[in-house]
Amino acid sequence: MAGNPPDRGLQAERTTLSWTRTSFAFLVNGALLMVRNLHGSVRPAGLIPALLAGVVALGTFLIAVQRQRTLQRQPLPERVTPRLAVHTIGTAVLVLIVVTMVAQFV
Repeated sequence: MAGNPPDRGLQAERTTLSWTRTSFAFLVNGALLMVRNLHGSVRPAGLIPALLAGVVALGTFLIAVQRQRTLQRQPLPERVTPRLAVHTIGTAVLVLIVVTMVAQFV
């Protein structure tokens, strides 16, 4: 059976679910930051982390869509590792952490 294409299983679906789960976590983070600010004094500086979390969530979701399209191509591209996307999201997470910490003390 050398002519049969290799079985990729559910790789595209698992990848999409993991990126979507990550973007959902950022949305929840933003929502929790908004709820915290609604119960306290609403300051513009306090809304910045929530907005940043929303932007990171949107970016993560867009990466998920792009990854799904890449993994569904036939044949698969030579390079399918999302190195730039992972580094971008990792950097965004670090920035979000720093901005959130600074906003807590301002």
